[in-house]
Amino acid sequence: MLSAFGRAFRTPDLRRKLLFTIAIMALFRVGSLVPTPGVDYGNVQQCVAALEGSTSLLGLVNVFSGGALLQLSIFALGIMPYITASIIVQLLRVVIPRFEALHKEGQSGQSKLTQYTRYLTIALAILQSTTIVTTARTGMLFPGCGVDVIADDSFMTATLMVITMTAGTGLVMWLGEMITERGVGNGMSLLIFTSIAASFPSALWSIAGGANGALNFIVMIIMIVLIVGLVVFVEQSQRRIPVQYAKRMVGRRMYGGTSTYIPIKINMAGVIPVIFAASILAIPGLLAQFGDQTAGWVVWISNNLVQQSDPLYIVLYVLMVIFFAFFYTSITFNPDEVADNMKKYGGFIPGIRAGRPTAEYLDYVITRITSAGSVYLAIVALIPTIVLVVLGVTTNIPFGGTSILIIVGVGLETVKQIDSQLQQRHYEGFLR
Repeated sequence: MLSAFGRAFRTPDLRRKLLFTIAIMALFRVGSLVPTPGVDYGNVQQCVAALEGSTSLLGLVNVFSGGALLQLSIFALGIMPYITASIIVQLLRVVIPRFEALHKEGQSGQSKLTQYTRYLTIALAILQSTTIVTTARTGMLFPGCGVDVIADDSFMTATLMVITMTAGTGLVMWLGEMITERGVGNGMSLLIFTSIAASFPSALWSIAGGANGALNFIVMIIMIVLIVGLVVFVEQSQRRIPVQYAKRMVGRRMYGGTSTYIPIKINMAGVIPVIFAASILAIPGLLAQFGDQTAGWVVWISNNLVQQSDPLYIVLYVLMVIFFAFFYTSITFNPDEVADNMKKYGGFIPGIRAGRPTAEYLDYVITRITSAGSVYLAIVALIPTIVLVVLGVTTNIPFGGTSILIIVGVGLETVKQIDSQLQQRHYEGFLR
């Protein structure tokens, strides 16, 4: 792999793309450290230190912004509004026929859906930035912190902060699209990769402190290496369903007669089920912060649904991961549509009749594979939490195994794109 990177930097065109991508990622990190106008940066740092290891919804979103959310920086919202908007647009395809029709129109329809996603991203950014500024003004963003994080509590200052954070989200979205267009890899995925990777060193270093710190640190490093190996093995695995295309005459030409396959990954849903499950389970804890701390429902939530090591939290987490894995896979892979396309172009699965029997067979295969993939997701997401409980460490690895899933998945995809571009530029052919 290192030799591949060396060849990539020796190729002028690919070197420019790599340097452009690295520059955008660096700019994104710099913007995550620039405070929003009206914020008292010193008081923010003091409150962030008191909130270390939070498992609230804001703490989870803070991971995807690379720590920028709780710093109240200009990139405080990070890429999360765009991710949320993309997921909402995908889900709306199920209930809005117009969106499904646009999805089937090809490039023009995809461009229209992308435009809708951008508009929805800005709307969500306005809503989320208003919520964050409001919670910061009322002191609920940093519960228990006795200092004011916003020096001027006027309406104009709050409006300026909302506009700045919304503009920051639009800039982050543009930076991600620029990486996709002129750099290497998927821009949005690489920005998420940058945010999460920036949070890892400090979290791991905090484990090294205290009693048995060195031993705990070594155990966590070994655990992370094993999880990375497991994720690489599973993410690279796929079930290949053979497809045969019959020969057919079109004019004077004969088409078809070729053999190919449908690659079905074990984990087709990616990290979306884990993100959904963790976000939904974090909502009760966030609502409890706004309630009376002596109320019965607040105490029950604090005892059962706040800490990731609580038994009820683990059970609900596993069930939600499995549910969302099946739900999201059913949206992204439609067996009826695949079977119809195969039948239209004369394709069939050997031993399976075209049409409805093919759709039923694909549905059967997808159900079996998703069952294993959902369990795999739950195990990978829970392993860090279980290890931390066994070691007696109170510090939380940001987002548990989800961070590792994202980092490894994005890394693999980026390396594949670099390798494919290298093959295009260094293809020797039959004659040397």
